[in-house]
Amino acid sequence: MTARIPAPRILLIQDDPDGANNICGALASASGGSFEVEWVRQLSAGLERLVKKGIDAILLELPPPDSRSLLTFDKLYAATPDIPILILGGNDNEALAKEAVARGAQDYLLPGHLDDFSLSRAVRNAIERKAAADALYLERERAEVTLNSIGDAVLCTDISGEVTYLNLVAETMTGWCREEATGKPLAEVFRIIDGVSRKTARNPMEMAVEQNRTVGLTVNCVLVRRDGFESSIEDSAAPIHDRAGRVIGAVIVFHDVSAARAMSIQMTHSAQHDLLTSLPNRLLLNDRITQSIAVARRQKKHVAIIFLDLDRLQYINDSLGHAIGDELLQSVSKRLLGSVRSSDTVSRQGGDEFVILLSELARPEDAATSAQKLLHSLSAPHLLGGHDLHIDGSIGISIYPADGSDAEMLIKAADTAMHHAKEHGRNNFQFFKPDMNLKAVERQSLEGGLRCALERKEFLLHYQPKVNLLTGEISGAEALIRWQQPDRGLVPPTQFVPIAEDCGLILPIGRWVLREACRQARAWQDAGLPLLPIAVNVSAVEFRDKGFVEGVRTILSETGLPARYLELELTEGVLMEDAESAAAVLLELKAMGVRLAVDDFGTGYSSLSYLRKFPIDALKIDKSFIHQDTADPDESTIVRAVIAMGQSLRLRVVAEGVETLEELMVLQGLDCDEAQGFYFSQPVAAAQFADLLQRGTADVFIH
Repeated sequence: MTARIPAPRILLIQDDPDGANNICGALASASGGSFEVEWVRQLSAGLERLVKKGIDAILLELPPPDSRSLLTFDKLYAATPDIPILILGGNDNEALAKEAVARGAQDYLLPGHLDDFSLSRAVRNAIERKAAADALYLERERAEVTLNSIGDAVLCTDISGEVTYLNLVAETMTGWCREEATGKPLAEVFRIIDGVSRKTARNPMEMAVEQNRTVGLTVNCVLVRRDGFESSIEDSAAPIHDRAGRVIGAVIVFHDVSAARAMSIQMTHSAQHDLLTSLPNRLLLNDRITQSIAVARRQKKHVAIIFLDLDRLQYINDSLGHAIGDELLQSVSKRLLGSVRSSDTVSRQGGDEFVILLSELARPEDAATSAQKLLHSLSAPHLLGGHDLHIDGSIGISIYPADGSDAEMLIKAADTAMHHAKEHGRNNFQFFKPDMNLKAVERQSLEGGLRCALERKEFLLHYQPKVNLLTGEISGAEALIRWQQPDRGLVPPTQFVPIAEDCGLILPIGRWVLREACRQARAWQDAGLPLLPIAVNVSAVEFRDKGFVEGVRTILSETGLPARYLELELTEGVLMEDAESAAAVLLELKAMGVRLAVDDFGTGYSSLSYLRKFPIDALKIDKSFIHQDTADPDESTIVRAVIAMGQSLRLRVVAEGVETLEELMVLQGLDCDEAQGFYFSQPVAAAQFADLLQRGTADVFIH
């Protein structure tokens, strides 16, 4: 069963009973459906009835029965703004009826339009118009709330490009309130520019209207707020159509992407740059090398790749901590950047490796100049955390097109040349040569075998005697490592020790050397041979290791060798890398009873100040000075100075690399304390050295 729809309820406010009856009759017999009419004679009574609700429309006689003024009508309208009011007026007061309509009444009816058809239609239309207006208002209110609640800005224009609407977000982003913006040209309210060229961007509304479709905003679009503040925006514009499908305006929806765009830029930068130094990383470098090669190919020029590996960075990390090491890397990065052209690229590959791209070189030789400049930039001390840190590097250089046709080949060639530079004493540069590939393969093979050498017990020690130049007696021995490689035979330390340092094997190998030397020295003592100190070379990596001192203590305890029979030899460079830390370690070793010697003296700092600061027992004069300065007694200035320095500081002086009688005689004449070298004996196995100890005196000694 269909529910019955109640008849509209009409409130009639009229003083004339006859007129009221006519109206009630007309509405009751209306062809479109009847109305329920409630009649009151006074406006005050009508106001009382309206409090009870349920009225759909009001018919009001003018002037009101109990008032000659429209002020009373205003009171009625204020009390019922949501109920349509129709004015019943006479021909003599039509002007008053019109004024009432102007004040809020929906319409007025003259006496000639009060028949059942006209009256019912007017009342019904009034009710329907009011319902439609309410629905439209509700829809607009819902749309308004929605548009002001979303995060996007919304701006509308008419077909002529003048602003008709802004939501709250659009007001905030443009700096214009809706009242001020309405009627203004879009270009004045919505100022957009290209973020790259800084030129005015094309109006998206024009494109949407012209193409009659939704269009996106210009890439890199920037909105300039009314006060000049800029924000990156993106989104779209779309045309607005009327019922006939004609374009009557446009709506632009946009939002602030400044934070997202900044994050994107940051993420792109992070993906292409080293986090610590902000230098380009491998990814960005490869791209720039590819671009440089393309330019060089067209212009018939050269491209150079410089592969720089820092020497001794790991020592600094081990002794002073990675925080200082990171600061050093940042300092190095700044110096490298200051040593190349703005068109070049300095890249960090990770760890202590840097790759520099030199683009558009006229001559390959120009790369040598850059390499020298880079090495020189590293040479000055880096003052960090209260420490004067010294670091240098080894450089390999490859050239396009001679050494490779792409980034991978050129970097690999430069890397190979860098390792060749390390083998030539470090702190130098080498150009790539094809035969270096063979050496690189050889090096890789050695490294592979080296990783298994300890486990396979392929290492052994040889011992070279030190001779007292006054008595001719053997005064000590230096332990020297050898590698008995199954396929290559006896491999000298100059070939594998640098590789061990580079690949991190020097620590376990160094511990093995120290333990084996101490064990052998104790074994000789237990066999009744003369009690002589055994000298062991200590690399920078070992010395900087935090567990080094405790490791020495443990090995001495486990082997039973008294500490006074162990002498540790360290180079000047190792000691001066961080003099304060070195001094602390040396004092611990000295307190233990271990002897300390400076190896290769004369090749580094040769400073009296550090000799006085460090608890040193002996100086070993580098063999290069022995060969040069003792060839002619008149040319022995450096050797004489070192011996005099040692004597003044009460240090034992040992000459290394003595190979001839002439060298021996000069050293004796200068009152050198001890010497070692091939003139006395080559390094020999433990059993042969035991024979030397039994004799006690060097056979070749001439007193």
